[in-house]
Amino acid sequence: SQTADDRNEGHDRQTKKDDAGIAADTAEPSLRDAENIAEEVAVDDEGEELRRPTAKIVGIIRRNFHKNYCGSICTIAVSAAAPEEDDIAPSETELARPAAAAAFESESKMEGERTTMHPHDVIAAKHEREHPDGVTSTVVFFPIDNRIPPILLRTTQRDRLIGMRILVSMDSWPAESEYPLGHYVKTLGVTGTKETETQVLLQEFRIPCEPFPAKVLACLPPADYKIELEPGRTDLRHLPVLSIDPPGCKDIDDALHCIELPNGNWQVGVHIADVTHYVEAGTAIDLEAANRSTSTYLVNKRLDMLPSLLTTDLCSLKGNVDRFAFSVLWEVTPEAEIVNVDFKKSIIHSIAALTYQQAQALIDKPEKDCKGDIQAGAVKRLAKLARKFRSRRINAGALTLASPEVKFVLDSESLNPTDVQAYTLYEANALVEEFMLLANVTVAKKILRHYPTLSILRRHPAPNRSMFDGLIQKAKTRGISICIDDSKKLADSLDAAAEITSDDPYLNQLLRILSTRCMSPAQYFCSGEYQAKDWHHYGLAAPVYTHFTSPIRRYADVCVHRLLAAAIGVAPLPVFLSSKSYLHDLAANMNRRHRAAQLAGRASVQLHTLIFFAGGDEGEGGGVKEEDAYVLDVETASMSEPSFTVMVPRYGIEGRVRLTKIAINDECLVRDPENHRLGYKDAATGKIMASVSVFDRVRVRIWVRSTRDRKELVVDLLEPKILANPHVKDDDVDTEMGASTVTSSGKKKKKKQRISK
Repeated sequence: SQTADDRNEGHDRQTKKDDAGIAADTAEPSLRDAENIAEEVAVDDEGEELRRPTAKIVGIIRRNFHKNYCGSICTIAVSAAAPEEDDIAPSETELARPAAAAAFESESKMEGERTTMHPHDVIAAKHEREHPDGVTSTVVFFPIDNRIPPILLRTTQRDRLIGMRILVSMDSWPAESEYPLGHYVKTLGVTGTKETETQVLLQEFRIPCEPFPAKVLACLPPADYKIELEPGRTDLRHLPVLSIDPPGCKDIDDALHCIELPNGNWQVGVHIADVTHYVEAGTAIDLEAANRSTSTYLVNKRLDMLPSLLTTDLCSLKGNVDRFAFSVLWEVTPEAEIVNVDFKKSIIHSIAALTYQQAQALIDKPEKDCKGDIQAGAVKRLAKLARKFRSRRINAGALTLASPEVKFVLDSESLNPTDVQAYTLYEANALVEEFMLLANVTVAKKILRHYPTLSILRRHPAPNRSMFDGLIQKAKTRGISICIDDSKKLADSLDAAAEITSDDPYLNQLLRILSTRCMSPAQYFCSGEYQAKDWHHYGLAAPVYTHFTSPIRRYADVCVHRLLAAAIGVAPLPVFLSSKSYLHDLAANMNRRHRAAQLAGRASVQLHTLIFFAGGDEGEGGGVKEEDAYVLDVETASMSEPSFTVMVPRYGIEGRVRLTKIAINDECLVRDPENHRLGYKDAATGKIMASVSVFDRVRVRIWVRSTRDRKELVVDLLEPKILANPHVKDDDVDTEMGASTVTSSGKKKKKKQRISK
């Protein structure tokens, strides 16, 4: 979730037409822009008559075609029954139609059933042509994005492109053409392979994935660069600084320390990689980072915002080496009362790069065994403070939300998924989270004090009640009341729900996942564009908030570092950060890139989920699975397909369960919209034999079906058995589900169906 992303601080330019250098040609409107659109305007002097504004297009200045589209060519295979191509005599002015197209139009009978053409075949049969020159042909390209219409291509290499993922550019859409025309750009690879489909998702979400150009690499320090104390930088190498990250983390951008002071108070430090020392404002590397805006994390790879020399070496706060940092230092009492705060450009020497598990072991270590253990003492003090800071945030209304995300265990050689595991969260995770949040809030207040109209902040608007209506109604069916008047009341509602659902703890986690989805995403913005009351971060219950703690992977943090450096007088503010219009475009680009990186990450998870459930050589250890699932939504509309959506906690996936054995107009089907329930009754007695309601637990089978140029995850219902197949006897249901089974390779194998009489 977006809010969870704001809290998980440790881990996890487009060229403007004129001179700003960052905004896309079609920048998305800000929330403020959207909120200020009037539904109706006055059409008389007194303002009594209101009408909805209307308009008409008077001209097209330029086309806004997406640069390239990913997809595949669909072509009609020549059948044995097709007439010879010589039988078709094309005229000089008309295109010849392939014989196979006509063959496909004929109706065929197989096992007494009509074989219907795939929609792509219908379009291909109508538009595929071979040209009189005998060299070129017109083929139909189908983009992966279903919102984009098919594109007609004229090419000389049809046979070579079949079965490949390709990029196509749209050129024009003549008035007399049913579909737009385009041209082939390049081939990404063979359809269905992991490498090719990964390239496809990067293209679809426009994730910058090209190698860094030479002019960017020229901005990097030499390979033998030495980190030494510089004038104006505070030497903090004597402090026991340490980092806490996931296993294998290479881009370590934050570290912590906590020591006892002579007066009995504690000094706490959050040390963040000083990226701006190496990335000078306005240079090629800075412009490239501004364009990329964020690192993108896929299941099997990471696409960095900055070159690896900085990301995993000079800027990474690794253990037992000197590193430049931007440090926030607090003096706090043992009861977590902040006495004062200071900000320093520093040089640090981390004594340890701990994993969450290692840090947790230090937290749990008995006090009697911690004497003289510097690391254990520091981590225990940090944990004590973090508990108090967290308690205050929760009491102030900060939300504790949840995410269904899981992690894949990858084969060391093929990098194919061999297992799916839930994330294990430790108190050490919450420890890091608390101090990253504290640093972000503290820095936000500091830069606002000095630059009240130029600060890059992050806001999370309060949700609109209409966004929560569905969840509120569903929760009522379980006796749960959800109040969203403010974040504190929502937090209390979710906590109260935990008691009601104590018999099944996952239900409360499910409520928190669904609550997250009902909220608007958080957004970067320039403080000068909004009134102070609109700066609020709803999820964190924070009046002001920014991103400071991850400059290695987020450009927003780089900007905040520059604002903070100027605020404490160690560096001048770059000229472009003094322009509100530039900051507006910068924030719009960061929001767009951040969202795209999120979607690409989720698409990568979906791709690896398909590979895992496909089983065989691709998904070692995967294949068909049977698991418990929870109902999220039930389709109860009249004359709609009987179906419902489920969440499978074990794998963190959602799927639509279709009750294919129940007809839409089945008189025994009971639809109950008020209680979000589907049921099936006995035709003779009228008694409900089985039903599913929202939040019910059901049993499902998960497998992968391959169709044409794509695969899809299929979720079939196993229990309740009556709903899975009401026409089969109870003792037959287990073996007769859907008249077919699924092999480990995802192929369907026909079985004989015994129908009860």
